Amino acid sequence: MNCFSINLPASKSISNRALILNALSYCPYSINNLSDCNDTKVLFDALVSNENKFDIEGTGTAMRFLTAYFSKIVGEWYITGDARMKQRPIGVLVDAINRLGGRIEYTENEGYPPLKIFGSALVGGEIEIEGDTSSQFISSLLMIAPTMEKGLTLNIKGKIISKPYINMTLALMKKFGVAFSWKGNVINVPPDSYIPIPIMVESDWSAASYWFEIMALSNDNNIFYLKGLEKNSIQGDSIVVELFKQFGVMSKFSHHGLKLEKNGTNIKKFRYDFSDNPDLTQTFAVTCAFLNIPFIFTGLQTLKIKESDRISALTNELRKFGYDVKNNNSDSLWWDGTKIEKQKNIQVETYNDHRMALAFAPALLKTDPFEIINPNIVMKSYPSFWDDFKKVYR
Repeated sequence: MNCFSINLPASKSISNRALILNALSYCPYSINNLSDCNDTKVLFDALVSNENKFDIEGTGTAMRFLTAYFSKIVGEWYITGDARMKQRPIGVLVDAINRLGGRIEYTENEGYPPLKIFGSALVGGEIEIEGDTSSQFISSLLMIAPTMEKGLTLNIKGKIISKPYINMTLALMKKFGVAFSWKGNVINVPPDSYIPIPIMVESDWSAASYWFEIMALSNDNNIFYLKGLEKNSIQGDSIVVELFKQFGVMSKFSHHGLKLEKNGTNIKKFRYDFSDNPDLTQTFAVTCAFLNIPFIFTGLQTLKIKESDRISALTNELRKFGYDVKNNNSDSLWWDGTKIEKQKNIQVETYNDHRMALAFAPALLKTDPFEIINPNIVMKSYPSFWDDFKKVYR
């Protein structure tokens, strides 16, 4: 039996929100254990820059959070990104900010970056937004809500997607001294001032999910200790603790970290609604396929506008390994166990998407060696992944 200790990266989601809240509170404290991933570095660099033009490359979080943030900072600001970013819609957020007294214009295609932002004081008030839009649009608005003259009342229409990420945003806002109410589908944030506080960022549960996957796919009798995770985390992806029990992966907190070991049998079929946890979709799709567990995934509405069209990407890449995965090109992905001919000399395309590389890497424990295109894309969220993975894959 081998034991491995893994120092997980800091939570990217918490780090990025903490950076915005630090800036809004004019906080003199440095953020402890701030993520060192590319996404967070891009956001940090923009917030401390003396420039007014920013290329945030492929960082969706930075595009959304900075669009809202600069809309309330007096000045003219320009934000652009890479080719994929220019294909990712941002009209819902821009329209909302303009209705709240802001002024944002598109410099190329209507509804898409790049953006020209005329920052000024925002009036605020009451607006509606669709619940199945990106939770980052909602989080962006919520974080600047207390700075608006009238605050913000957000009426969310329909089913709310990625609700744990909205809860995370509100929990961090509360830490910085801002009150809110959330009743039904209405979130109200009155005018207020953020209070600067020191903050420590916990480790990333999304990154931890790949170690649950590695444990599920490993044929060895290993034990992993994952460092820095919080038991009562504000991260929704901590649900992996419960979900991976169905794949025989058991976990328990100890003074060494979260202990993972395999102790159980796999379920016959896995069905799950990923509305609250879309970033786990790739992890479970690869896990199920390589354990030959048929699956049905729903609630994938936001996956088509992520770093890649993750629904199509998963379908394409899993088929290379002989898994006849199907999708409805909208919000569902499934595999009924049907196999097709496996390709030779497989190359997994990552589509410039870090989670494609991270999710497919554990499959190396279960099949013939294959190549992952652009493996360094993991720098986006988990810079040390390949060094960590080499501990168990030799």
